[in-house]
Parts: sequence; structure tokens; C-alpha cells
Amino acid sequence: MRGRPVIYNNKEVIEKAQQVFWTKGFTAASLEEVLVAMGMGSGSFYNAFKGGKKELFSKAIQQRREAFQAFKAELQQSEAPVELIKDFFRSIAKADQQTHLQGCLIVNTVVEMACLDEDLEKEAVTILKEVEALFTATIAQAQKKGTLKNQTDPVILGRYLITFWNGLNITRRMYPNRKVLSQQIEMQLAIIS
Repeated sequence: MRGRPVIYNNKEVIEKAQQVFWTKGFTAASLEEVLVAMGMGSGSFYNAFKGGKKELFSKAIQQRREAFQAFKAELQQSEAPVELIKDFFRSIAKADQQTHLQGCLIVNTVVEMACLDEDLEKEAVTILKEVEALFTATIAQAQKKGTLKNQTDPVILGRYLITFWNGLNITRRMYPNRKVLSQQIEMQLAIIS
């Protein structure tokens, strides 16, 4: 007689795996490290994730997409959405050193997967493009309301912000210092005043 199957909270175990991937990347994170973090044996893992480590990684980056979707909902309900975007960037400077050294899981994925896995790279690029579209729509709305002085094409400003985001996630690894990052962030954000 077989034992009772163990049921895992998928969201919780994916978050645990996500932390390993975020710290080490997809390639450097061994399946054993991921299983230990998740508290799963290999049998249970392959039962839950038939596509193995790649499927798990894909689900981990999709959880980041969900976080951006929550931010989108917050922006849509805000009276001052451009200020919310500024606060999003400003909060980066306040992170601890370990978080700075990890960067952004999605940006890391685009870089790591460029020559490794086209499917995972496309998933990450899609998420960044969705965030860019979110920035663009928010800027267009603020321009229309007259709450944003800069009247540059919102598509260009949205792309500027995603470029800033991508670069900031490298810069924070170079300078994991609150003061340095705050100065850089404020200078970059001046364009959306």
C-alpha cells in the first residue's frame, strides 16, 4: 500500500525556489539546492513539476509577473500614479546589500538566458515589455491630465524607464550603497517631472 501523497503549497514552494534562483541564477542553482530550499524530495518534485527545473524556473518568473500585475492594479487606483512609479524606483535604494547584489530576477533572466534558453528568455522579455507598457500608459494618462510637464512621446519615456530599470539592476550590484543609489535614482527620475 502506498503512503499518502504529500501535498505542497505550490505558491510557497515556488517562492522558496525563486529565492535560490534569484541568488544564484538558473544555471548555477543545482536541483539539489532548490529541493532543499523547497523541502521536497526528487519524487515529489517531479510529480509536481513534470518539466523539471525549467518548469519550476518558469513558474518562479511568472510569480514575479504577478507582483507586477499587483503593482499595475495599484497604479490604476492611485490618484498620483507617476509618484507611485517614482516611489517604486526610490524603494530600490533602501534595500539591503544582499538584495542589491541579487538585482532583479527578470533582468537577470534576460541576460542569463540570452544564449542558453530562448523560451525562458522570451518569457522574461515579455514581462519587461509588460512593465514598459505599464509605464507608458501611466505617463500618457498623466500627460493627458496635465500632471506631467514632460510632453515627450510616452512610448519613449516608457522605454526610458525600463532602460533605467535594467541599468539600475546592474548599478546596484556595483554600488550597493543607499546614498549613491538615491542620488542616481533622483537624477534619472527628474525626467518624469
